[in-house]
Amino acid sequence: MSVLDNWDQWKSFLGENLQHAENEGMNDEVASDVAYQIGDYLANQVEPQNDQERVLSDLWHVANESEQHAIANLMVKLVQQK
Repeated sequence: MSVLDNWDQWKSFLGENLQHAENEGMNDEVASDVAYQIGDYLANQVEPQNDQERVLSDLWHVANESEQHAIANLMVKLVQQK
């Protein structure tokens, strides 16, 4: 099963990798930029595997670049809450 198949696994995967990156010295600005790049890639190249991913993809496609950065920042905040 792919991490994209289950929302909780996806959040856990993102959170673990973000924590690893922060432990290696990645600052918040770089993390935000990477989150934006990942969000853009997923929205344009990967078919959503669950309802939550479909909502994020749909929001991404109607958002302007500033709003897309906000979505990416919110995903970072979401996975940091653990």
